[in-house]
Amino acid sequence: MDAQQGGGMQMIFILVIFALIFYFMIFRPQSKRNKEHRNLMASLAKGEEVLTSGGLIGKITKTSAENDYIVIALNDTTEVTIKRDFVVAVLPKGSMKSL
Repeated sequence: MDAQQGGGMQMIFILVIFALIFYFMIFRPQSKRNKEHRNLMASLAKGEEVLTSGGLIGKITKTSAENDYIVIALNDTTEVTIKRDFVVAVLPKGSMKSL
């Protein structure tokens, strides 16, 4: 009877170890990435050069605090309206001209 109880404790210990591995390998890094992306979305401003998830590179020409859309200029004559969430990175100034 004592051996069975030890086996149950081992099973609980193994489950706790798996829970900790799940937390530190999956949940915590994902949470950190989400927080960084929210900060990026909040900091978008006119004149910044951005990369979208679709691979477009452009300069922000219009932003609006009340809706989730921004307008980016792909070149001097083409502007595109996209949802803020599709911006994946803010590029250094002059990135568009160097391409």
